[in-house]
Amino acid sequence: MTPLLEARGVTRVIGGEQPTTLVAGVDFAVAPGEFVAITGPSGSGKSSLLYLLGLLDTPTAGEVLVNGRTTKGLDEEARARLRLSQLGFVFQFHFLLPEFSALENVALPMRALGRLDDAQMRRRSFDILSSLGLADHAHKRPDQMSGGQRQRVAIARALANEPLVILADEPTGNLDTQSSAQVLSIMRGLVGETPAAGRKAVVIVTHDLDLAARADRRVHIVDGKIAAFESAAR
Repeated sequence: MTPLLEARGVTRVIGGEQPTTLVAGVDFAVAPGEFVAITGPSGSGKSSLLYLLGLLDTPTAGEVLVNGRTTKGLDEEARARLRLSQLGFVFQFHFLLPEFSALENVALPMRALGRLDDAQMRRRSFDILSSLGLADHAHKRPDQMSGGQRQRVAIARALANEPLVILADEPTGNLDTQSSAQVLSIMRGLVGETPAAGRKAVVIVTHDLDLAARADRRVHIVDGKIAAFESAAR
């Protein structure tokens, strides 16, 4: 089975005369239907690796493959198009546009991709929000919702273009215990309800040991390198 996301010898170095290595020769692959947690101490390179996997940054060496296709040599326009169509992102802060409703925020990636007309975008946005228990909040602005509700809207936005992989950077970091559990349950469910060949994958950077324990696999990063792969009980 072709991995949905794969790193081959991925390295990221920044700086000039005194360079800093953020990620050093990382190799690993994410299969359809897999929920992977990336863990490690602060400053270990977890988020740097996630941004490389998500094509938000470019490796100094090595390559990232999305659904078996190398991204090496792609120009920024092609990388942006691939991100928009194949990858979804959820961050610690929701980054919702405050002047837009939940429905309008979810529609933004669809509008950028340009595959659907306005009626189709509204319908799909509402359907995704409804599936996350937010039908009654579809027309509210972010400041009219709780932190947990805003983060669920951010997840809905990440799902807008039916991505192969959801990448999340500390998605429960700003939430209370109850909201964190709800977000985790949603993200865990994204990989558990459809046949393996059609499943999404989820990759999460987290300090939350409870969240990491729910993953299929934990990738532990130290000093930019993979220190351990561990299977985790759900």
